[in-house]
Order: sequence, then structure tokens, then C-alpha cells
Amino acid sequence: MHIDYGQGVSAWFPEEESLMSHYERKYIYSDIDSIKNKKFCSLPLLTATSADVKVLFTESDLDDYPNMFLEKSGTTTFNTLFPGYVLKAVPRPGGEDRDELLTAADYIARTSGTRTFPWRVFIVGEDRDIVASTLVYQLASPSKLENTQWIKPGQIAWDWYNANNIYGVDFESGVNTETYKYFIDFASENGIEYIILDEGWSRSTTDIRASNDKLDVEELVRYGNSKGVRIILWVLWKPLNQDISGILTLYRNWGVAGIKVDFMQRADQQMVNYYKEVGMEAAKLELLVDFHGAYKPSGLHREYPNVITFEGVKGEENNKWSQDIDPEHNLTLPFTRMVAGPMDYTPGAMSNAHLINHKISFERPEALGTRCHEIAKYVIFESPLQMLCDTPSRYKKEMESTRFITQIPQVWDETRVLEAKVSDYLVIARRSGNNWYIGAMTDWTARNFEIPLDFLPDGEYELQIMQDGLNAKRFAEDYKLITSTASNKESLKANLVSGGGWTAILKKK
Repeated sequence: MHIDYGQGVSAWFPEEESLMSHYERKYIYSDIDSIKNKKFCSLPLLTATSADVKVLFTESDLDDYPNMFLEKSGTTTFNTLFPGYVLKAVPRPGGEDRDELLTAADYIARTSGTRTFPWRVFIVGEDRDIVASTLVYQLASPSKLENTQWIKPGQIAWDWYNANNIYGVDFESGVNTETYKYFIDFASENGIEYIILDEGWSRSTTDIRASNDKLDVEELVRYGNSKGVRIILWVLWKPLNQDISGILTLYRNWGVAGIKVDFMQRADQQMVNYYKEVGMEAAKLELLVDFHGAYKPSGLHREYPNVITFEGVKGEENNKWSQDIDPEHNLTLPFTRMVAGPMDYTPGAMSNAHLINHKISFERPEALGTRCHEIAKYVIFESPLQMLCDTPSRYKKEMESTRFITQIPQVWDETRVLEAKVSDYLVIARRSGNNWYIGAMTDWTARNFEIPLDFLPDGEYELQIMQDGLNAKRFAEDYKLITSTASNKESLKANLVSGGGWTAILKKK
């Protein structure tokens, strides 16, 4: 396939260095003709014409076929690029539990008989049309599952981002039973549906059939069930691949809700088939699947809706080692990666800072942007499993923010994009039942929005607003919580500082 974008076209280019990728890229903005030949990118790729018409290119219904990449091949042209069919995979020295050296064939797939091939998807429109598009989902194969009532979206208290740093307790925190009971108690007290046991819970990263010596998964499942909280287990993809059905049956017998599968970092035909096999086998056992270290969504979440979310995004965890996750990046994702499907970005940082006073810390990470920028992610970023990434001990000290976040649903009945400009700002209204949720985010430029509520049905609504505080432009954690009432005859004013955000919850009386 050969694509010619023509003159005067710019791009948000997720440049890759290898066809082995986690798809965790920055979207580099540049003119098409300034991208050097042989540079290549993963999908989705967003472009803008000289008339500022946006075109997003990606794929859907990817089945038994490798993912597509695009390689610059001329002044304004790209050729398609695919990972080769893997003939041999051996552990990379020094990275035996997750990194591989691949030997690939000079062809990309093996297939036989009559078959269909993936959709090549061009989504064309204005900025708000791109954000609102559901075309990738619509083109995917219909659900293979007759019963989906057991698939429950929810929020997750997550351990790895905060390095299990809980405090004010009478035990030593870590990857142990006592720490996770604390997580469960916090989740139960705040209506959070799940906790996750991330890397470290198992005897080793390759022995995933037993807990480490300090942790008892079955006891945590029992304790969680008594508190209305379920457990998701992290696993590396390769050990799971040794016996997918057997290992998942073991986890189901333990009573866990699902798995987080990590470090695939491949996009070839065999890996695409692995995703589907995991989704299928997990569905038989009524287990949820969250793919990390993953390629972008390409329709599997419709075919197997228990595959409930994907990483494949440069998300919040990068705060632990970089300053890549800034408001401009956050305002690029809804126009690029999120159009492909749900993204496990993992929001929720309670340590917030502006660039001038931001510091990098692996065990005490801070997020760039204001507290209200962070909270707005729960409305703007789509994921049926939505993490609360910070430590429960910090959330307990920030209960106004915690109570606000835990009111926000994870799936939606209706979405309206009210204001949109890629990389700059976004205002979205979403409905769940009779209630509406509005999120607004800006980049490093302060902005004001007036938001008419004429899309609301008649009636009166209880209104909660979380907005940047008067001093948020200096101290990013400053916010103000406002409670009032509203109707569809009113407008709301949203004043966002640099790197700021604004969120409203409207509950029908």
C-alpha cells in the first residue's frame, strides 16, 4: 500500500525505532515533507491538510495478520511496513524474563483458503469529529460472547505507580498480604471495584502459578470478596503462553476477576493470534483482560469484550522517569491513540506540579499539570477499567478529590465533544444514565470556556465543580470544589490556568 498525502500536510507522527514496540510514543508534530525518508511510525497517524481538515489513519478487525506501520518513502509519501513472520524467538541476554531476539522470515504472514483482511481506516473531519469517532469499533467483528453480563467496568486501586508506598500503618509496606488488605480496605471504603497485584506478587516473574512467600492470593481474594472488592493479577505474556488454559483455570479457581498481561512488545501475526487466544480462553472462564506492553486496539475489544482495555500509550507511569507526560501530550492522545479504542493511561496522581518545580522520582512520582487537569482525565480518557494510580494513604489525605473521582463512571451512554483543538484543549460532555459529566483540559496556555448546558434534558441537576484554585498557576495542587444546582437554561464558566483542568458532575434531581 502506498499513501501520498500531498503538499501542505502536517502530521502528529508517533515515530518508532523498532518494529518491536510497546507503542508508547510521543506524537511529534511536523510537516510531512520534513520527515526524513526511512523514518517510520506506528498507528494511528493523524494528519492535517492545508485547510486544517484532519485525517486519522489506522486499522480495524485485525485478525490473524500483522499490525501495519508506515514508512516515509518520498517527499509526501509513505509505504506500508509490516513485521515479518517470526521463525525463531530466543531470550535476549540479560533480559530473559521478557525481552527477545527474533528471527523473522522475508514474508509477513501465513494463511490459507479464503479469508478477509483488516480494514484500513481513514477518519476525516474537524478536530471534534476525530475525537468522537467510533469507526474502529464499528468495523470490528461482532462480539463472540452470548453472555456479557459478568463483564463489569470499574475503577482499580493500583500499586506499581506508587511503589506500594503506604504509611501511617503498623506493618512494613510492600508486596505482601498486609499491604494489599490495606488497598482492599481503601477500595471498599470508596466504592472502588478492583485492586491489582502488579509485578512481584508471584513466586517469580516466570513462575506465575504461586504467590511469593509474603503474599497469599487466595486469602486476599477471600478478604476482598468480604469487602466487595475483586482482584486482578499481573502476568508476563511468555510464562502465560506456556499453558494459557491451565494457568487461567488456576486463577479462576482462586477467584480472581482478571489478568493484566504485559510486555508483549510485538506486533507480528503470531502475537496478534496470541491476543485473541488469551481473550477467548479468558472469556470461557469469565476473566477480564487488560493488555499492557501492547500494540494499539484494532477491534478485538468488540469481538471479545472481556478484553476490556489496552495500554499501548505513553501514559502516567512515565512520570516515574521522565517529564514526557505534559499537558500538551495529554491533549494529543484523545485525537490520536484514544480514537483506536480504550487506553489504560492510569491517571490519578495527587502530587501535581508545574514544569518549573516538577521533579522526577521513581518511587514518589509527580504529574505535570494541575490537580484539576488530573481529575478531568477521568471524564476525557476512555477506559472501562480506570486506575487510581496514587497510594491509598495519599488519597485518604485528599478525600475531597478522592470522593469526586470515585463518582465518575467508566463507560458512557452518550458523548458530546463541545470544544476541541488537537494538542491544545478539549471539552467533552458524557452521559451515564440520567447524569452528565463534563471534563475540560488545556495545554500550557490558560483558557476560559463558556459551556451552555442546552444539551441537558429539562429538569434540575445537583452540580459539583472541581476547578483550578486561584493560586493553581503557582501551586498546581490548588483547587476549589463548588456545589450548586443547574438547569439546561444556564451556562457554566470554566477558567483553566496553564496546564489546568475543570470537571463538572451534574446529577438529575
